[in-house]
Amino acid sequence: MSDDQYPVQGHQGQHQPQYQQPQYAQPQQYGQPTHVTVGYQPAPPRGMSIASMVLGLVSIVLGFTFLVPLVGFVLGIIGVRKEPAGRGMAITGLVLNGLFVVGWALFVILVIGVGAAGIATSGTSGS
Repeated sequence: MSDDQYPVQGHQGQHQPQYQQPQYAQPQQYGQPTHVTVGYQPAPPRGMSIASMVLGLVSIVLGFTFLVPLVGFVLGIIGVRKEPAGRGMAITGLVLNGLFVVGWALFVILVIGVGAAGIATSGTSGS
């Protein structure tokens, strides 16, 4: 190995090679850079619509509670108004829950009607 290859600094008379920067081509100008954002886009909300439909299906079994179909009916109304992505599920919940709410209303009217008729006939029988 020669001394020219590995020069020692601080010694007089030694030749130190000069460092040259490599020459690179200038980058071409293409205008404004475009930014592409790829990411997760959350699904549109439809929680109330799903809850209404589920409560409508549960009402088939638990419709006797009156509370389950009533809550499902209210959630269906809210789902139709506020959640366009879940409109079909909200309408399904409205129909199922509505049938049970109407069924309860008819049952209450029937019971009140029969009770009133029973009271009316017992009062006129004259004992």
